[in-house]
Amino acid sequence: MDTTANLVPAKELADRNQFRFPNESAEYRRARQALLAEEIELRRHIERVAAQRRALPPGGTAKDYEFVGENGPVRLADLFGDKQTLVTYCFMYGPQRERPCPMCTSLLSAWDGEVRDIEQNVALAIIARSPIDRLIAFKKERGWRHLKLYSDPSQEFDRDYHAILDDGSDTAMFNVFTRRDGTIRHFWSEEMGFESADPGQDPRGAPDLMPIWTILDTTPEGRKPDWRTKLDY
Repeated sequence: MDTTANLVPAKELADRNQFRFPNESAEYRRARQALLAEEIELRRHIERVAAQRRALPPGGTAKDYEFVGENGPVRLADLFGDKQTLVTYCFMYGPQRERPCPMCTSLLSAWDGEVRDIEQNVALAIIARSPIDRLIAFKKERGWRHLKLYSDPSQEFDRDYHAILDDGSDTAMFNVFTRRDGTIRHFWSEEMGFESADPGQDPRGAPDLMPIWTILDTTPEGRKPDWRTKLDY
């Protein structure tokens, strides 16, 4: 349902802003007020997109894939636990990699502290193609306490849900599944990549899943397209 007609114009909301900071110039305040109106519009657009996402019709049915978890074999249905929605992230740590993807590692390190909050609402599973013992060892190395890791030994899930590229290398994928009346369906996946990237920008989805970019986007330096996180500094 479109509720935009009932919203106060963004500029009018921005004009209600009472924030002022020491020694700011009139030029700064004018520019900041204009930016604030755009930020309000951005917030509204994010909510419109989220509402459109929630209104998607039922997606395709999913196989009950087999994985190996930290406590042994499990199936896709088991990953839901007592929840009706499952969020999966395919972690770039295939058996061909000597070390995991640093960007994935940065993201998952941030998520580890949020797992218990996330799991009040939905289930969360981190999936990779490496053997489970290798995944557990890296989990201990990074000090992750709450993320649930699963190995995809057949690689069938990774391949079906686009976490394996044509050359056999791995790529990160974020997928959401639902379980309604006993039927598991694919609900949503990020579908933005190199082919949909804008000039001068690295490919990324919207909203961006990585908290580090949210922070850097508020700074004068912004995000540098040629900069990547590392496993060690």
